[in-house]
Amino acid sequence: MKNKNIITKRNDILLASDKLLKGLMTGTLIITTLSSTLKAQEPAYTKPSWWFGAAAGANFNFYRGSTQKLNKDLTIPSAFHSGNGVGLYLAPLVEYHKPESMFGAMFQAGYDGRSGKFKEIKTPCNCPADLSTKIAYVTVEPSLRFAPFKSDFYLYAGPRLAFNVAKSFVYQQKANPDYPNQVDNPEVKGDLSDVNNMLVSMQIGAGYDIPLSSQNKRTQFVISPFVSFQPYFGQSPRSIESWNVTTLRIGAAIKFGRGHKSSGDASANPEKSTDVAAANAHVQFSISSPKNVPVERRVRETFPLRNYIFFDKDSKEIPSRYVLLKKDEVKDFKEDQLEVFKSKKLSGRSNRQMVAYYNILNILGDRMNKKPTTTIKLVGSSETSNEDGKAMAESVKSYLVNTFGIDGARISTEGRNKPLIPSGQPGGTKDLELLAEGNRRVSIETVSPTLLMEFQSGPDAPLQPVEIMDVQTAPLDSYVTFNVDGGKDEFKSWDLEVKDDKGVVEKFGPYYQKKVSIPGKAILGNRPEGDFKVTMIGHTKSGKTVTKEASMHMVLWTPGKNEEGMRFSVIFEYDESEVNTIYDKYLTDVVTPKIPQGASVIIHGYTDIIGDAGHNKQLSAKRSKDVKTIIEGQLKKSGRNDVRFEEYGFGEEDQLSPFENKYPEERFYNRTVVIDIIPKS
Repeated sequence: MKNKNIITKRNDILLASDKLLKGLMTGTLIITTLSSTLKAQEPAYTKPSWWFGAAAGANFNFYRGSTQKLNKDLTIPSAFHSGNGVGLYLAPLVEYHKPESMFGAMFQAGYDGRSGKFKEIKTPCNCPADLSTKIAYVTVEPSLRFAPFKSDFYLYAGPRLAFNVAKSFVYQQKANPDYPNQVDNPEVKGDLSDVNNMLVSMQIGAGYDIPLSSQNKRTQFVISPFVSFQPYFGQSPRSIESWNVTTLRIGAAIKFGRGHKSSGDASANPEKSTDVAAANAHVQFSISSPKNVPVERRVRETFPLRNYIFFDKDSKEIPSRYVLLKKDEVKDFKEDQLEVFKSKKLSGRSNRQMVAYYNILNILGDRMNKKPTTTIKLVGSSETSNEDGKAMAESVKSYLVNTFGIDGARISTEGRNKPLIPSGQPGGTKDLELLAEGNRRVSIETVSPTLLMEFQSGPDAPLQPVEIMDVQTAPLDSYVTFNVDGGKDEFKSWDLEVKDDKGVVEKFGPYYQKKVSIPGKAILGNRPEGDFKVTMIGHTKSGKTVTKEASMHMVLWTPGKNEEGMRFSVIFEYDESEVNTIYDKYLTDVVTPKIPQGASVIIHGYTDIIGDAGHNKQLSAKRSKDVKTIIEGQLKKSGRNDVRFEEYGFGEEDQLSPFENKYPEERFYNRTVVIDIIPKS
């Protein structure tokens, strides 16, 4: 009979939860139908980003484990082991998630009931016993919100901090059914002892936002049915025994927020979408086309030397793109006249600076001859074998010994199957062929300070850079800047169409940031000046298109005379965004002291073409920001605030990157931040 009662009570709980679920589903269906009608109307406001409201629901609690000692005055004859119950959940809430964004945050704090009743047990006297508990908490629940399809359906997860506010119990031992004339013992009421004052656990859940009001209203309401699961981990109510609670929470939240007004009369323009109306209201498009800079800016560039010689696949010979001298040409080699010894395979924008890099073996041989106490170690890395890597290193050693006459005892060699600092991430699957090309190389290591960059030491320190004097073809401050204020929030990407006065259209993009700078020559070509109509085409996150137009007049930058700037470069490893300790000291102790009073410092970051273009754009911007932070911080330490900064992150943009991306060494040099120091005019 008692077992039948237990089964009946359990069925009652399941029936109640089933009714609640059916009620929520029926209500959801009705409200979804209503919301479809509301969504069909043209919105006059955007969806809110901030939402406020309250959540209510039922906690279906499942007791497991055991409990026997109720408090210091009462230890019952037998332990209770499992049970079920329903508790109230009620909490105010705050949410933040931008319209059409997948990610957001939620915060709830309120009353959390974990009450329940244990299954009836038999004590040693064959007497049935019942135990019910009223456990309740003030709960604090921050969560991350994720809408996987950028829709109204969302998932959430986060920690749960619970502070106990109720811990009472009711215990009763009944009469032995074998003696029907006996009277049941009275109920014993009290508070549980050894209750944990605070619990730390977690939850995962899902919900669906159903609009209750039209977007024609500034204040908008939604109802969100939700369900969450809170496992027993961290949910032991007491510090003694093994009792724990698992909870399934089912409920709904009412939320309201305020949208931003869209432009135009929605009812008069039924063909326009919500996204287009919102974007037109918030996006401003402008162009900054600077006047001609009539100076020939000569640049004294300090060019870093990568300590690597890259080898072609399946070859142990130094590639022909490196400048390899004959023995009788060594006497004519001068580090400050590298343009005399050019690689035959250079072209385009790689032609100037890569002349220095492709002479790295000649620079190294010349420096070792001038500093006869120096020694180096050549470490060849080959995916084939250690022996193959060593053969590559021996090829470099042979050139230095036979061409420059370096004593072989000053050069040691080693073979590895992978460099100490490889390109690529563990488990990566993209661009593996390009990454493998970058890892097939010979590294130059030395502990001889006279061969190394200023203030550096150790085998992994960079070689001393070279100085190059040249004329800058088009400085960054002659670039045309296009600003799309608000586009970062509204658009997934945007493009430019530039039409000249003859109707010829050039296209640029796609872009992902709010500001883009393009060299004037890329638009004008060889024309001295021109008038253009520019159309910005924005692509919203829901697939809609927004256009903005502007006009501009451009003047081509042409060189004059009499200005000299300085240029420095900071090299980054693959996918790294922070300056390493070697270049940190270089920036503070070498670069910053050379910035004259009132100068402008233009910092522009780049990446290679490996990886996602959007990620590379962000990566280059982070690199530029880190370099600027270091230089700016050092200037402040010196009490200086006279320097004007500009920073850019160009990512892998083909028109702007310093070098081509054909060879691994060019890709390695594109992982850089370039610092232009322009004196006050």
